[in-house]
Amino acid sequence: MEYQIISDGSCDLDIDTLKKYNIHTVPFYVSFDGEKYDKEIQEIEIRDVYERMVTEPKLYPKTSLPSVQNYVDAFTPYIEERKAIICITITTTLSGSFNSAENAKEILLEDYPDAKIAVINSFGATVFQGLYAIEAAKMQQAGKSYEEVVEKIQGEMQKSARILFTVGSLDYLQHGGRIGKLAGIAGNVLNLKPMITLKGGAIESSGLARSRKKSKAKCIELLREYFDENGSSPDDYVYAVGFGYDKEEGEAFKEEVDEVLQELGTSEKAKLVQIGATICVHTGPYALGIGLVKKWSAC
Repeated sequence: MEYQIISDGSCDLDIDTLKKYNIHTVPFYVSFDGEKYDKEIQEIEIRDVYERMVTEPKLYPKTSLPSVQNYVDAFTPYIEERKAIICITITTTLSGSFNSAENAKEILLEDYPDAKIAVINSFGATVFQGLYAIEAAKMQQAGKSYEEVVEKIQGEMQKSARILFTVGSLDYLQHGGRIGKLAGIAGNVLNLKPMITLKGGAIESSGLARSRKKSKAKCIELLREYFDENGSSPDDYVYAVGFGYDKEEGEAFKEEVDEVLQELGTSEKAKLVQIGATICVHTGPYALGIGLVKKWSAC
C-alpha cells in the first residue's frame, strides 16, 4: 500500500529536504500580539520571527497549533488517492498538535472507514523530530511497508532520540511555564547557562555552565557521555545541529560537532537546522544544541 509521511511544522525541515524526502508539513501559527496569527514559513519567515525577538526582547511571541481542520485538509487528498498516512507530531508535553491530528483521523474514518492513518507522537521536537521524520522517509524510499515504518519508528528509534542543548537565558522557558520560577531566578542572577536534555517528551536539566563557550563544550560532553553510558555505536545514529538567530555560531558549532563525531569513529556529519518558531518561542533566540536519532537500519 502506498503511504504519505506528514509532520507538523515543528520538524523544522527546510523546503529542499521536504522535497527530497516527500514529506508534507502542516504548519504552526505565530503571533506577536495574541490576535493575528500567521502560518510559519508560508506567511511569516522564521528569520523575521528571530529579528523581532532580538530587537524587541520584552516581546514574547506565541504559537498556535494546527487545527483539526488543518489536518483534515492535509489528510483528505491522500486518502482520496487511497494512500495510507503516517503523521508524526511534536511531543504532547509541548503541544496539542497530536490531539488535533487524532481528532482529524477520527472524523475522516467516519467517511473513509477503510483509510489507514497512524498518528505518532515523536516525543520530541525541532531537530529531533526532523531527523525522526527523515528516517521514516528513508524507510519508505527503501521500500519498507506502511506497517514496518509505523512499528519501527515507535520502537527503539523513538526511545534513542535526544536533543542536548543550551539557551541564552531561562527567560523564555520561565515565561512559557516550562520550568519553575526558582530555576529561572537562580540561572539568571548568577548568569549561568542552563544545559537541557529533551528525551521521551520530557525537558530535563543537564547541569549549568558558566559561559556560552563552556555551555557549547558541555553539549559535546553530553554527547560523548550518551555513548559511554549506553554502549551503542555512534555510527548507528544520524545527527543535527540546531541553532536559533545566529547562523554563524551554528555553523561553527557544527564544525566542532563533526570533528567530535570523527573522533568517535563515525563518518556521519551533522545536518545544520535553524530552530523554528514552534520551539524558539519557548527557548528564546539563542538556543543551540545537538539532536540525534538512531538510524532505522540499526534498530
